[in-house]
Amino acid sequence: MRNDRVFTIKDILARPVFAKARLAAGKEGTSRQVGWVHVLEITNVSPFVSPHDLILSTGLWLQSEEGREEYLLQLIQSEAAGLCVEFGTSIHGIPEELIELADRHQFPVIVFQQPVRFVEITQDIHALLINHQHQLLKSLETYSRQLQQRTLQSTDMSAVLNLLHEYAVKPVVYISSMEPGSFVPELPSETQQAIYTWYEQEVEHLDLNDSDTELWFHLDEEQVLLCHPVVCFGQVFSAVGMVVHPSAPVEYLKLMLDYTAKAAAALTLRSQFLEEKMVRNQNELIQDLMNGNILHEEQAQTRMGLRLLVKGQYWFAGGVIEMEHRLKGIGRERMESNHQDILVLLRSLLKKNNLSSLIMLKNNQVYVCCAKEESKTSTRNQLVKSLEGILGDVKRFASRNLKQVAIHAGFGKMRNRLTGMPDSLREAYQVIEVSRSVDRLEHIHFYERMGIYQMLKALPQSFLQPFVNDHLGVLIEYDQTHHLRLVETLDAFLQNFGSKRDTAAQLFIHRQTLYNRLEKLEELLGSDFMDQERRICLEMALLAHAMIEEEQGFPS
Repeated sequence: MRNDRVFTIKDILARPVFAKARLAAGKEGTSRQVGWVHVLEITNVSPFVSPHDLILSTGLWLQSEEGREEYLLQLIQSEAAGLCVEFGTSIHGIPEELIELADRHQFPVIVFQQPVRFVEITQDIHALLINHQHQLLKSLETYSRQLQQRTLQSTDMSAVLNLLHEYAVKPVVYISSMEPGSFVPELPSETQQAIYTWYEQEVEHLDLNDSDTELWFHLDEEQVLLCHPVVCFGQVFSAVGMVVHPSAPVEYLKLMLDYTAKAAAALTLRSQFLEEKMVRNQNELIQDLMNGNILHEEQAQTRMGLRLLVKGQYWFAGGVIEMEHRLKGIGRERMESNHQDILVLLRSLLKKNNLSSLIMLKNNQVYVCCAKEESKTSTRNQLVKSLEGILGDVKRFASRNLKQVAIHAGFGKMRNRLTGMPDSLREAYQVIEVSRSVDRLEHIHFYERMGIYQMLKALPQSFLQPFVNDHLGVLIEYDQTHHLRLVETLDAFLQNFGSKRDTAAQLFIHRQTLYNRLEKLEELLGSDFMDQERRICLEMALLAHAMIEEEQGFPS
């Protein structure tokens, strides 16, 4: 049984209860779908008519010339399937102008030459429709069971696609960000390329907060691709669809696509979890790299599975993603589950972005090393951009789905040698430490973007603390005694380039309160504290002070 089978006016006219009926108008509209049948005699029909309704009437509305054309137009605008009128009870004919109106809109008007029992008509057609609905549900249930069996038997997506094609009797399409697409049966190469391009532009970065995830792509006047995204961890990793005629009924096809998309998501997750069982070699390689056990670059790249380049080079990015559980009393099992979710999502996103990678989970930290071959279309900056997008997706997933789990991430400098990974990881740790301590750097994930903090982090605290004391010591001591928040005021004043209005607004204080604090700053620091050389020293001391206090565990 075909899932796109619907009943039309033509089918209804073939029923025995319509043996004595004739089609008076709308002969071009007999392909209209009939979804339900009911009797309606009132003139204000719009609120009571749904698309595909077949209306039965004795023609009371025809007895008055006023409003009868409006009655028919309401049915047409409500997308009713058609109108059945009984002669002999209220009327004996239909005016010619109404016949012309129905023909103009291809709206079927069926007449019974003598009175009929409407109850027999409704019972017959409703039984037909309900039985058909029941058969469709049984078919969908059978499809769902077979789909489940195939997904349990293997991770082969082609088996799922063949089953969908068998049930839908339509060309089936599967496009993925992580593997080659599939077409059952094969479509022309230009059609395939058009679908790939549409997927990359419209589907891959689909906003899943939009409730309407029904996707349509017009291939030509006779073919439309109806698509459903495959979603895992809040990300679109692929899409499954089928090619239909633009006017074809698709409600049941949508249900089949929905079932298939969920099966494809399960296969994707299972494939990723199976990969987790194969990471032992990756863990050993990362450990060897971190411990400096691999000295030859060729050996490192070969163990990572990269082809050795004769020309050109790779860009390598080493980083750390740390998962902080802020909810007290969370069980170890729940923590491990959260870690695995992040790990599987991260691996999938790296694969989706065509990045070769090494990943290792240790406690609440994920060590990552990514590789990208440099080309005209793939540069160092694009690697950074891809990683920024991946980290953004991971953080969004954690904030929406993992209770009280914060993600901290850092990547070291991009390097051309995989054996430089230990240095990259050390820099990555520095990025995380600094971003924790300095609010304005919370969204900085790359060592090269830390700016002056690169230098401050490299200096020993035995040097930084005296430097802070020399330039800010008098303010820190005054704040401890008088609680006037002079250090915070100085920081805001320098950040706002000496603007008193902007500083007061940032600190949420009255302008006069700020003036009093600035007078005290000048008294303690001297009137030259805004001179260039003095200001630079104060700014560096403020940055170092915030960093030191965070590392010592005190509020800055």
